[in-house]
Amino acid sequence: MDKKPDVQTLGESDNFTIWASHEAETDEMIYHIELESVTIHLFEDEWEEFVGLILQAVR
Repeated sequence: MDKKPDVQTLGESDNFTIWASHEAETDEMIYHIELESVTIHLFEDEWEEFVGLILQAVR
């Protein structure tokens, strides 16, 4: 039986969505950034680095 990942929407606008999923098989959080037709998938350590980079950019 295939188990669907636990999904949580973190934020969304008219054109963008950020959501996270917990993958039971690997016991990892994966963050997904949907930018219209492009989706970026980041593991937790990559996500933390990306968020830090965005926070630097908005200062």
